[in-house]
Amino acid sequence: MAAVAGSSTKAPGPSLSGPHGSRDRTVFLFDRRREQGDPKEKVLSCGEETYRGFRSAVCQALCISSDDNFVITTTNRKEVTDDNFNEIVQEGVTLYLLQSVDQTLLSATKERIDFLPHYDTLIKSGMYEYYASEGQNPLPFAFAELIDNSLSATSRNTGIRSIQIKLLFDESQGKPAVAVIDNGRGMTSKQLNNWAVYRLSKFTRQGDFESDHSGYVRPPPVPRSLNSDISYFGVGGKQAVFFIGQSARMISKPADSHDVHELFLSKEDFEKKEKNKEAIYSGYIRNRKPSDSAHITSDDERFLHSLIMEERDKKSFTAVVVTGVQPDHMQYLKNYFNLWTRQLAHIYHYYIHGPKGNETNATVKEAGPFNNIDIEILMFEKGKVPRMVNLREIKDDMQTLYINSAADSFEFKSHVEGEGIVEGIIRYHPFLYDKETYPDDPCFPSRLKDDDDDDDCFVVEKGARGKRPIFECFWNGRLIPYTSVEDFDWCAPPKKRGLAPIECYNRISGTLFTNDKFQVSTNKLTFMDLELKLKDKNTLFTRVFNGQEQRMKIDREFALWLKDCHEKYDKQIKFTLFKEISTRTDLASKRMQSPWATYSAIEWDGKTYRTGQLVKTIKTLPIFYGSILKFFLYGDHDGDVYATGGEVQLALEPQALYDEIKIIPISKLDRAMSEKVVKKYIEDEMARLPDRLSVTWPEGDELLPNEIKLAGTPIGALRIEILNKKGEAMQKLPGTSHGGSKKLLVELKVILHSPVGNKEIISHISQHGGKWPYWFKKMENIHKLGSYTLKLQVVLNESNADTYAGRPLPSKMFKFNIVEGKPEKFSVSLLDPPFRVGVPFNIPLDLQDEFGHPTQLASDIEPILEASGLTLQYEEINRGTNCVIKGVTAKGHVNNYLGKNFNLKVILPGLKEDSQILKIRLLPGPPRQLKVKPDSEMLKIENGTSFPFQVEVLDEAGNITAQPKLIVHCKFVGAPNLPVYAVDCSNAGTNILTGPVVHVQNIKKDQMLKARIEIPSCKDVPPVEKTIKLLPSSHVARLQIFSVEGQKAIQIKHQDEINWIAGDVMHNLIFQMYDEGEREIIITADLAEKIKVNWTPRINRDQMIQGLLPDVKVPTSVKDVRYCLITFHDDHVSLESAFTVRPLPDEPKHIKCKLKGPNTLQMGEELQSEIDVMVTDQYGNQIQTLSASCINSLGVSGNGLDKSNLKTTWQESTQTMAVKGIRFYPGPPGSKELCFAWREFSDFLRVNLTSGPPVKLHLMDWPDLEEPIAVINGRELQKPLIVQLYDQWENPSPEPNVKISLVKASNLKIIPSSQQHKTDENGRANLGIISIHAPRGEHTLQLKASYNRNTLDCPIIKFNVLPDPEKPVCLNVKYDKNASFAAGSTFPDFMVSVISEDSNIIKNINPARVSMKIWEGLSSGNRIPANVTTLGCSKVKDGKDEGFFYFRDKMVPERVGTYSIQFAFAIDKTNILSSEQIIIEVVANDPVQLLPESLPATPVVSNVRTVASRTLIKDLCLHIKDEYNNRTGYDLVGKIIAAIKSSSEEDTEIPVFQGKVKTIEFPFNRGSAEIVNLVLAENSPGRDSTEYILEFEADLPTLAKPLEPYRLSFMFYNDFKKQQRMATLTRERDELSKSIAVYRNMFDTTEQLITEMKCQVQEAETKQSHLKNELKKHQIDIPQTSILQCVDSLIKQKMLEQEGVKKSPRRACTLSNYPKDNQDILGKIAHLAQIEDDRAAKVISWHMASDMDCVVTLTTAAARRIFDETQGRQQVLPLDSVYKKTLPDWNRTLPHLRNGRNHFRPIGNPVFARDLLTFPENVEHCQIVFGMLLGDTIIIDNLDAANHYRKEVVKITHCPTLLTREGDRIRSNGKFGGLQNKAPPMDKLRGMVFGAPMPKLYSVLSGQIDLLQQYRTAVVKLHSVNQDLHLQLQSLNTPEMQKRKQELAEQEKSLKLIEEKLGMTPSGKGTESLLPLEALDMSDSPTPPKRMRR
Repeated sequence: MAAVAGSSTKAPGPSLSGPHGSRDRTVFLFDRRREQGDPKEKVLSCGEETYRGFRSAVCQALCISSDDNFVITTTNRKEVTDDNFNEIVQEGVTLYLLQSVDQTLLSATKERIDFLPHYDTLIKSGMYEYYASEGQNPLPFAFAELIDNSLSATSRNTGIRSIQIKLLFDESQGKPAVAVIDNGRGMTSKQLNNWAVYRLSKFTRQGDFESDHSGYVRPPPVPRSLNSDISYFGVGGKQAVFFIGQSARMISKPADSHDVHELFLSKEDFEKKEKNKEAIYSGYIRNRKPSDSAHITSDDERFLHSLIMEERDKKSFTAVVVTGVQPDHMQYLKNYFNLWTRQLAHIYHYYIHGPKGNETNATVKEAGPFNNIDIEILMFEKGKVPRMVNLREIKDDMQTLYINSAADSFEFKSHVEGEGIVEGIIRYHPFLYDKETYPDDPCFPSRLKDDDDDDDCFVVEKGARGKRPIFECFWNGRLIPYTSVEDFDWCAPPKKRGLAPIECYNRISGTLFTNDKFQVSTNKLTFMDLELKLKDKNTLFTRVFNGQEQRMKIDREFALWLKDCHEKYDKQIKFTLFKEISTRTDLASKRMQSPWATYSAIEWDGKTYRTGQLVKTIKTLPIFYGSILKFFLYGDHDGDVYATGGEVQLALEPQALYDEIKIIPISKLDRAMSEKVVKKYIEDEMARLPDRLSVTWPEGDELLPNEIKLAGTPIGALRIEILNKKGEAMQKLPGTSHGGSKKLLVELKVILHSPVGNKEIISHISQHGGKWPYWFKKMENIHKLGSYTLKLQVVLNESNADTYAGRPLPSKMFKFNIVEGKPEKFSVSLLDPPFRVGVPFNIPLDLQDEFGHPTQLASDIEPILEASGLTLQYEEINRGTNCVIKGVTAKGHVNNYLGKNFNLKVILPGLKEDSQILKIRLLPGPPRQLKVKPDSEMLKIENGTSFPFQVEVLDEAGNITAQPKLIVHCKFVGAPNLPVYAVDCSNAGTNILTGPVVHVQNIKKDQMLKARIEIPSCKDVPPVEKTIKLLPSSHVARLQIFSVEGQKAIQIKHQDEINWIAGDVMHNLIFQMYDEGEREIIITADLAEKIKVNWTPRINRDQMIQGLLPDVKVPTSVKDVRYCLITFHDDHVSLESAFTVRPLPDEPKHIKCKLKGPNTLQMGEELQSEIDVMVTDQYGNQIQTLSASCINSLGVSGNGLDKSNLKTTWQESTQTMAVKGIRFYPGPPGSKELCFAWREFSDFLRVNLTSGPPVKLHLMDWPDLEEPIAVINGRELQKPLIVQLYDQWENPSPEPNVKISLVKASNLKIIPSSQQHKTDENGRANLGIISIHAPRGEHTLQLKASYNRNTLDCPIIKFNVLPDPEKPVCLNVKYDKNASFAAGSTFPDFMVSVISEDSNIIKNINPARVSMKIWEGLSSGNRIPANVTTLGCSKVKDGKDEGFFYFRDKMVPERVGTYSIQFAFAIDKTNILSSEQIIIEVVANDPVQLLPESLPATPVVSNVRTVASRTLIKDLCLHIKDEYNNRTGYDLVGKIIAAIKSSSEEDTEIPVFQGKVKTIEFPFNRGSAEIVNLVLAENSPGRDSTEYILEFEADLPTLAKPLEPYRLSFMFYNDFKKQQRMATLTRERDELSKSIAVYRNMFDTTEQLITEMKCQVQEAETKQSHLKNELKKHQIDIPQTSILQCVDSLIKQKMLEQEGVKKSPRRACTLSNYPKDNQDILGKIAHLAQIEDDRAAKVISWHMASDMDCVVTLTTAAARRIFDETQGRQQVLPLDSVYKKTLPDWNRTLPHLRNGRNHFRPIGNPVFARDLLTFPENVEHCQIVFGMLLGDTIIIDNLDAANHYRKEVVKITHCPTLLTREGDRIRSNGKFGGLQNKAPPMDKLRGMVFGAPMPKLYSVLSGQIDLLQQYRTAVVKLHSVNQDLHLQLQSLNTPEMQKRKQELAEQEKSLKLIEEKLGMTPSGKGTESLLPLEALDMSDSPTPPKRMRR
């Protein structure tokens, strides 16, 4: 044996000898024992006959020791042994060297295969092999072939049978491809080889090929033959993949294999092999490990990486990947996605939905083996959301429509030629209401309508099924689409009328199900012989009823079934709105009289007929018009019902003429007649009825409408005619065939309208007369005032009814008013008394006409007034509606102030009754003089008395008069303080004038006074004066008091002060009194009664008569002074005298201690305040008589009192003893009591001992300051810094206003910034919660404080500052820096990431916050110019590159130049993080056009001799530009060829250039060419006045794509003068063209702007409406007005509610969390979850108590770092070390549930503990943590329920740990009880308890606030865009804009005239020469931002 190791270049051909032949066998070996081994194959030439020899040869060839342990296996992992060596090791076999059979394949291998087509390819080549379209696209049927293979592959699956078709049309992932993936049993490499062999069917036995279906066993019969045995011939799959595309990649993995086998076939590979003369049907199978995509290197197949990555968790699968998809196939799959997926759902309907199909109306669906087939189609397109459909979800495939629109079904069965079985079902689709329900197929338009109406009441659509055959055919459960069966003899329409109408046969559909005993084409499109066998005369059909075959005549059974369906299910008329069951007595037959159901409406032929609707009949005599009253349907019905007919009850119209009811069949209703026509007929009939009245006045006195007449004026005679609508006079109703005519009368009524109601005063009825039709006589008796109505009414003769048939008869009304006549008499109205002499008064008069109506006085009548004894006169008379004689005055004598009666006569000459007499009482007039008695001028009175005067008030006639407020005053003068007298004379005019006494002080002799008497209210009455002589008084005038001591009396003057011993009594007080003349007055009993004292209420009157006063009691306190007052009061005088008694201290009795100042002293210091000790008497009055020696008797004592510095001194000024130097020994602060003793007296005093002065500072609530406090940079501390002052004895010192500051290093920043704080009244200062900003590492913060210039001992705080993983510090931008930026092209992809402080990428960022800014030019510093363009990032790929933001397909600016790019990240609304600016150079794009530097004017030339007239171009520079008008082509060299062409092809007379040449060349260099002196030849040919084109074409050899030539029009003339004239016109034309272009550009821009604004308005309105509807769903209504105020109010209200919910108390975990300084740290377990129920939270927290403090990390590295930082004290849990396969399934059901049903009925509400947890964030990671720690732990109510649950569960499965809501625990081993299994109370958990989640109301309010804020933004945006649009629209109508439009119109008109003169073609909207102008102008405009946004 010779062995050669190395690579093979060509696979050997197939062996021609048997396996035991003498020739050597070639074997291919792959050594895959170690990863670093040789990856190439080794070719071995093997001649050995035994395995031992073969193994030795292998060891020798591969240099392996024979002692090494290894195995040799096939690619299917079958080990080669002595037993199977000759069977396996054959020519060309591929083998592995492995360490063990199940070793992972360390690298891929290639296995050579051959797949020569089978000989069946020849012998069966005549079968139908091609996809005939039959009017349909065959692409879905090609997909069906691949689905057939997947159904067969998954037929043995016990779980879900998943089949996915993925359409990969995303260009960013490669070229288009189609992948069909299933989870079937997969294929070995040999089976994959067999798949490639054409026509190797499942029936081919073991021969030269190993069949993957070898030993085929036919599956057992199943309903509808749904056996999944539909992958048959070895043809369809290969035909399908090469019909869809150009290549196929088969990827498969069997269930028991470790390797994936992959085979690739392509059209290109076959053609290449044929061209190279290689073996076409040979290739390689790649064997590799799952998810290994290293061999995929082409960008066209990038999508394969993700497909191959999905292999990792698959046990077995097969994937068919088709690439090179035909473009038309791709378009069809995209555009008709719904159509072809619907076709697939139709083909596999019964595999998807089961034997009964998709019964969507079924209430309960049976569980069957077909519910596990999932066929999904997914289509992926770039930039679009993937489209996905599950065929099970399609509801409109034809079989679903057939099944669900059928009312009944007819099942049958047929046996054909032995084992051939056909099952069939026929379905009936009834006619319902007004249409057929047979479902329509878009491929077969079927409806054939008969437009001819029958006499029946409905129309039948005869073509329900149309031309479609009845039966669709299914083979082994899948549709054979191109075969259908028209019908069978027994179900075809009969030639004679059968049991059912003929149209019923068109309402059936059917389905045939065959087994595999019927031949189909290899591509399963047609049956070969099905219809022929079924229609064989020997074929028998049996009906299947309730699953059992019944042998009976199937044609009879079918006919009866069809008849039954017709009667039960076909419905034509729907009767609705049921009323009642009634009996119809109008029918002769009593049997038919009842029951009749009555209805108010029907639905018939698509129309609804209701009660009251107007209709017309057909085929009735006569034709009826009427309104519907009700509908009748025979039978006992009680609701909506469908029937084929019924009857309708009509009321004939118009009812005014025909008062009849008719009942007719519903079929007699005219369905074509509109209600409008019926109304027209009724109106014509109604025109014959009386319509109006005609009124005339033959004898005058006509009454006009609203006329005003005088009372008694007559109304003339009336003549009346009754007219109909046609104007014809009539006296009776028109006659009809339904009733006799009736006479008409006219009734006249005159009605008075009064406030109490209408009153009928005249009523007459007139009949039709001979001379006059209707007549009423003159009326003269209307004289009552008021509003009247004269009413004329037509009434019926017999009944006097004013209506007929419900309609009012004609009437006419005249409204008029009656007013008063001329005056005939008068009366005097009530006068206004009183009447006084000389005072004017009025006399009102009432005038009346002859009927007593009030009227007015004529102007020619003057009144006359007369009275005996009086003189009368008046001023004027008012002649209006109220007649009044004004200003009447009377003068004369009256008896007294009560007045006198007089008779007053009033005369009005000219009236019938011209005079009236009235009685009046005349009173005196106003006051005019004053009379005073006595009459003498001198009067005498005593001082202190009053004097009376008699006064009288008189009027101008001397009568005593009186009036209100008539007050007479008397004033005295001559001395001060004299009284004023006043008296009221208002009642009688006379009275006595008197008043207070006249008193003058200290009068010793007579004194003269003056008295002045006057009336102040009457200035015109003169005053009266009198003289008064005043005499001295004899009453008491002075009082005097004395104190008698022995025989001596001491006078006590007024206000004297007397000193007396406190508490003593004063005796012997007397008094004396004197009058005005200093005469002593004897005290009488009356005088004694008038004397009062204030110090006692008890007075001895006898002693008072003797002149003795009561004793005075002296006060006990020296501070209380007694004020003593003696008073005397009588009618003349009031006297008083007072003195003060001041008490003096008594003997010593007590001592008192008083602290002068605060009672507080600090520990270690003396009391700063003095203590005064004073001696008092018995009443507490201080003794003022002590001396300094008294201090020797004073002693001081107290608990803890230090007497070393105690001092006692005498205070002479205050007469007190002062104590100083009070101090206490150190001890606890508090209240201290001091005792003071003097002689036998003592007193006590309390002082407050406080802490000593502060000497140190302590930090509160931070016990462990030895360890650094961990804090994340920029974050706040967990709690505030609070400090407390302490003294040297460790007592808290309550010293306020001690300044405390923080001292820090320069690299440490704290917020709020370091500032001084002061202590409060308790000596405590709160420095607040500070945030730390510092570099990473340890830092210190020194507290500093001083007191009284002494620095206190302050603590030092250590911080361990950690970087903030969420704080962005910079942006990282990656892109292709070598890329070039061509104008208008696409930028390379920019990949942007946000870097945090810990140098990691920040994830979970909203892409909208990252933007790209681009602007032209360079900017200074980081300042961004205003004209920047902002672009958003592209969509982030799902699950890929998290944290990276891609900017793809962004357009490069169209203008060449330097641009700056900067990326920005919006940290918040104000802070923006920007990247470094990227400077790019935009270069020109590919050259596309040739354009001049500036647009030349249109040349005008002639062929004359003058060169200037023949010059076309003097100087013109042409440049090459790209499509964006940038100059380019600087590297191009060539030439420009100028030629002249005619605008008309027929013109052969073309001008030539100078030298008679047709073309001229100009050199082209560095992107431009100079065209100089281009001149026409003299006498050049050319037509006069013709436009020619000068064309410049670029000849550039190095340019691949030719440029568009530049064309310049010019005018040619033969005449020089004409040329000059036309040249002028041409210049004008060019100028106008430029101006028009500018105007048009401006108007187009404005129009585009308005269009965009309108779109913005519409979008804003849509968004606002959508948000408003969303708010309505939350019961939030927004008013139409004051929207923003309302929304702001609602937002504020909702935020307050939300804040209230947030602040509401709820359970919280008080365990401090670990700082999340890294994204890999999740936090402590106690903070990861929340539990709503308190009891569950307590027991779960207790159960997990040992884990609550554990920190969870994502990585072991993060866990290790925490471990190191805490010196191993913190327990940690890294998730990357968790074995996840043992974690419980989060969706697992409780153990008592088995297969969805209760195994027993549990009590106590069991639930998994994990289901009670809610995770605020990191849900997936938290599920891993709690799934591992809690497992399947169950929560249940109480211990009894838990024991019951465990006892039942252990009968069927393992029972996990049980926790009760009461706090008990049953472990998984069943143990319970004891303290270790009982949860303590919540407060004993020390805060290590799961917190409660935020109430649900919080999230509801958050959503509402978000919606309100969005709505507010939308409202503001809508207002803004509306305002912008309004302003823009207003600008269009400004005078300036109108003027520009007018100028444009004028210029266009001028341009048209000029072009007509020039003979040029009118330019329309612009000439051709304008196009390059616009292109040139664009270079000066900024780059359009929209272009860049693309």
